[in-house]
Formats: sequence, C-alpha cells, structure tokens
Amino acid sequence: MLKYSIQAVTLPIALLLYASLSTSNAADLEKEIRMKEQIIDYIMDGDAVLLKDGSHEFLSIYMTTDRQPARGTVIIMHGRGYHPNWPELVYPVRTGLPEHGWNTLSIQMPVLDNESSFYDYLDILHEAHPRINAAIDFLKNKNTGKIILLAHSCSVHMAVDWLHKHKQDDISGFIGVGMGSTDRGQPMPEPFPLQKIKVPVLDIRGEDDYPAVIRNAPRRMQNMKIAGNPKSQQRVVEKSDHYFTDRGNALMLEVADWLNSL
Repeated sequence: MLKYSIQAVTLPIALLLYASLSTSNAADLEKEIRMKEQIIDYIMDGDAVLLKDGSHEFLSIYMTTDRQPARGTVIIMHGRGYHPNWPELVYPVRTGLPEHGWNTLSIQMPVLDNESSFYDYLDILHEAHPRINAAIDFLKNKNTGKIILLAHSCSVHMAVDWLHKHKQDDISGFIGVGMGSTDRGQPMPEPFPLQKIKVPVLDIRGEDDYPAVIRNAPRRMQNMKIAGNPKSQQRVVEKSDHYFTDRGNALMLEVADWLNSL
C-alpha cells in the first residue's frame, strides 16, 4: 500500500494519479480455478504440477529436456488474464526450449476479471511473489541447474517487482518479453529499476509491439547498462506484435540463442 508524506508533491504525476484511483483488489481465484479445469485435461506436452503458494494450490506445467544434464530451467509467466498453456506465446516457448536443452516450468499467475485495467493489476503485484518463490523452491528441490525467469507483458511488472524486493541469488537471468506494456491513459508510475537487477537481462520485444514498449526501450537499455552485466541485451523479433501472433517460434529461437550464451 502506498504511504503518503509531506514530500508526496514531489512524486511523479502518474504515481499520484495511481494513488488517487487505486482500490484494494485481490486475485480472482474462481476465474483461475475455471481456467485450470478447462485446460488441465488437455495438457499433452509436459506434466501438470500443482504448486502451493502458502494459501492455495496453483497450476504449473513442467516439461523436461532430453539433454543430460539440462542447461537449466526457465520459469515462464504468461501475460494478463491468460494461463500457463496459452497457445499464442506460452505454448511454443515452453515446448520449444526443451529442444535446446532447457527445462520449462510454466506457472499460473494471479488474474483479475476481464474488465480489469493495468492499474488494477498493480494492486496485486505482490500476489505473484509467493508463486515465484514456490516455483523456485520446486526447481531447487529437483536440482535442475540454472533458473531463469521469463515474463510476458503484465507479468513483467510482477517479475520485476519480485526481483526488486527479493535477493536474486537463486536465479541466473531474467527475460522480459514486451516490457513496459500498460493501458492507454495509465502510464507506469515509475520506470523499471533495471539498474538494480544484477543478473543478465534480455529485453525482447516485437517489431510492431505497443508504442510504450518501443518508446521506452532506450531508457531500459540505459538502466541495464548502469547495472553493468555484460550479458544483458535488447533484441527485436521481426514481423511480430506484442502477443507474437503466429511468431511464437521465432520468439523462442531468439530466447534460446540468448540463453545458450549465458
């Protein structure tokens, strides 16, 4: 929850606007359960795994590579309102990376109703933290090697919030897909603190991504340079929109190429 002080007048206008509009939201668990029931019996590639975040179980899909030993595991976080087997972007990435030596663990992220806005989702960023922790603990128990976080769209905000507020000792890299997407008239309250993320970062977007994602790329690159990790990069996938419609495999190949350079 935001705290006010006499210095509040110095905060960015967008942050003050968000503070004035914000209400207390909670993730829609009933919607999440409905999605789980709709997809769990149709998972053909990988194994459905129910993880616990401390208060309830959430769906994840774990897929292993034939390469021994595996290069590591990528935790995949879908965009706003979707699920861990979303066919447009998540599926090609989670099933394609194992062919390049990486296990994948695609996890269900907190969701709200379909009418919810970007600012509504800012209220529940913290609800993603125990899910990311549970995924990391699951992989550490399996001793799968390097752990990489990959987040798309709204989940980038959740993942960066986790990275900013937790030690980064357990992960070896972060991939933000379509970083900085928001709703019209709802700018980010403040830039991503990429200068404080010391692990390698891949900032990857579509050539035809949302204007805010493209416009803020130079600032993101500047902050990545301040962080000082020489393996951090920005990449653009040609002929791709924000959701990588019909271009999920092209995204996966760029991600695999970067991962195998770590």
